[in-house]
Amino acid sequence: MTKPLSRAPLPAPPAKTLAAAQTDFTAEGSPPPGKVATERPASNGGPVEAVDAPRQGVKQQAMAQALAPPLDRLTTNQGLLLSDNHNSLKAGARGPTLLEDFILREKITHFDHERIPERAVHAHGAGAHGFFQVYESEAAITRAGFLCDPSVQTPVFVRFSTVAGSRGSADTVRDARGFAVKFYTPEGNFDLVGNNIPVFFIQDAIKFPDLVHAVKPEPDSEMPQAASAHDTFWDFVTLMPETTHMLMWVMSDRGIPRSLRMMEGFGVHTFRFVNAHGESSFVKFHWKPRLGVHALTWDEAQTLAGQDADFHRRDLWEAIASGQFPEWELGVQVVPEADEHRFAFDLLDPTKLIPEELVPVRRIGRLVLNRNPDNFFAETEQVAFHPGHLVPGIDFSNDPLLQGRLFSYTDTQLSRLGGANFHELPINKGVCPMHNFQRDGMHRQSIASGRVAYEPNTLANGEEFRVDGRSFDPVGPSGFTSLPEALEPPKVRARSASFDEHYAQARLFWISQSAPEKDHLVAAFQFELSKLQTPAIRQRMVDTLAHVDADLAQRVAAPLGTKPPDKAAATAWPGFREGPVIAGLAPSPSLSMAVGKSAGIATRKVAILVADGVNSAAVRAVQQALAAEGAMSKLVGPTLCPVRCAGGEPLAVDATLDNAPSVLFDALYLAPTEAGAEGLAGDARALRAVEQACRHGKTVAASGSGALLIAAVGVDPKRPGVLVNPSDDAPAAFTAAMVTAMSQHRHWGLEAPTSRAKRHE
Repeated sequence: MTKPLSRAPLPAPPAKTLAAAQTDFTAEGSPPPGKVATERPASNGGPVEAVDAPRQGVKQQAMAQALAPPLDRLTTNQGLLLSDNHNSLKAGARGPTLLEDFILREKITHFDHERIPERAVHAHGAGAHGFFQVYESEAAITRAGFLCDPSVQTPVFVRFSTVAGSRGSADTVRDARGFAVKFYTPEGNFDLVGNNIPVFFIQDAIKFPDLVHAVKPEPDSEMPQAASAHDTFWDFVTLMPETTHMLMWVMSDRGIPRSLRMMEGFGVHTFRFVNAHGESSFVKFHWKPRLGVHALTWDEAQTLAGQDADFHRRDLWEAIASGQFPEWELGVQVVPEADEHRFAFDLLDPTKLIPEELVPVRRIGRLVLNRNPDNFFAETEQVAFHPGHLVPGIDFSNDPLLQGRLFSYTDTQLSRLGGANFHELPINKGVCPMHNFQRDGMHRQSIASGRVAYEPNTLANGEEFRVDGRSFDPVGPSGFTSLPEALEPPKVRARSASFDEHYAQARLFWISQSAPEKDHLVAAFQFELSKLQTPAIRQRMVDTLAHVDADLAQRVAAPLGTKPPDKAAATAWPGFREGPVIAGLAPSPSLSMAVGKSAGIATRKVAILVADGVNSAAVRAVQQALAAEGAMSKLVGPTLCPVRCAGGEPLAVDATLDNAPSVLFDALYLAPTEAGAEGLAGDARALRAVEQACRHGKTVAASGSGALLIAAVGVDPKRPGVLVNPSDDAPAAFTAAMVTAMSQHRHWGLEAPTSRAKRHE
């Protein structure tokens, strides 16, 4: 008779119930997450320094064990104390270097092997630690433990990334963004590997290599870097009508987010929830940012790529370091299995979303990022995500793009991280006990003891050890079991006809945009297509857009020199498939970034332009009003030398007009100065800052003589987003109006540059 599964072979603490394990998960050795004083090695290698950092329970403790302690001596990798790290061993002071210099060889050899292959896609990224906590038990729809106990804070590591660029590319390029979350749960790691866009370019994973080859730099010239505005990308997508919906999203403002902290995340695919009774439902995952969803303007994004190529990464790092922890809510759209076929689209089609008007997004928990990595390479670069990392209660659907990813992610980690043991790296290692009979391999970290490396066996602890689906674990859940789904014969290499409609949701996206968003989307298509060297590809794209919306196609085509958009021409392409015509679409407010309640101005950055003669009382009033709302401000002057206030006292400056251009800020305040036109109003750099802020639709406020800068660039002081207080002070009503204006994020009426302002470019 087969005995129950034994825990004896596990080199781990005694087995506990899931509830007990979850209790220990955050309680063991540390208080609930919060800001506490702790110690860590100083960044300069000196003695430990006290910092104010959040605790993360068992995961942070495990990661801390891998931190190298600071030492006051220098050794080789074997611990040999060094006496000289500046000179190699030579045959005489001017003679040749000797081969016997094992210290030189070790140091150089390690340096030569410090890098690993970058990711084929999502190479450029940033990461952070944090926690997730569900609001209330979701046991009715899933048995996933971390979604069933609201008292537990599950440690997470999140990595954001661009898709197309290499590791050294800029943050603010137009692209989709990766949004990958690793949950370290007591039942194993769960990876939710998604994007900031809810759909994808293709329907079947077999086309993924073609898509990536098309969007990457062209192989003959290795240009352009991190950009889709070239022939090979548009040649591919115009021959694949299924890409149309995703193109609308990427060409919209969603393709250039203001901040990683201000973008949505999506699981993209349809997954399954399975409860303890084996009942299944379909689910779509959403991440909703607490700061709202905001974007850059295209001109702003291009400027930032030159001014600060790490703009998004720096913004995330600084927000966490300052205690302004980014936060999202996890939302789910749950569809009962019986309703799988009730929509006009196929749930398994990754180029489709479920409109929130059909299935509302229910927010079930929160994600907080509260700790920056200690080492970018060891954590952000080596973290290995995989959509096949599941926990009981979550399962796959038959989405053909998802099915292909289940193979691809393991394969790529084997290449990047040197072998099959990448799961043992500290950032990838789970917090629950791990035991199986896999052995050895490159970079193995753990030592598996004993002579048994197979299952079933009786030699490990004297009784039969067997896991064959019939044995069970008496102290907890029985482990992961795949949903016993009925499959459809016969075996075919084909695509379901329910995947054939490609344009209805692209049109839904278009009609849901505000007027400024439509303008930006049109301009994005025009820019990208204008960079093409092959006119026929431009024509194919505008013909495709005619299937989405006639006005959109005509507007895009107008400056490109193409023939008028021809809807019928697109139907003649071999890749075109005739799908059902879906009429009567109503706009979906959830698809527009311009619709929604203001999230306030917390973490927004404001530049206060100052010069000699500044009214320090007005500056302090604005700073206090901004700080009260959680915004940050910097004093920006002509130089780093302190400026003289009107009363004669010096005022320290944080940055200069050269190293802190207005493109790095969300708003400007032009402080009054006695010097007036002879001061900032006569400085071309200050005029450029004001003009640039107005062109990007940002709030620009001024007191007294500060208004001279607004007049100097030819901007109407009565336009939306421009605030002028006639006197040199900053009364409460004025600062309150400034806060209200900033909370709108953008004032699109300011976008067009004035003829006078162009002289300062």
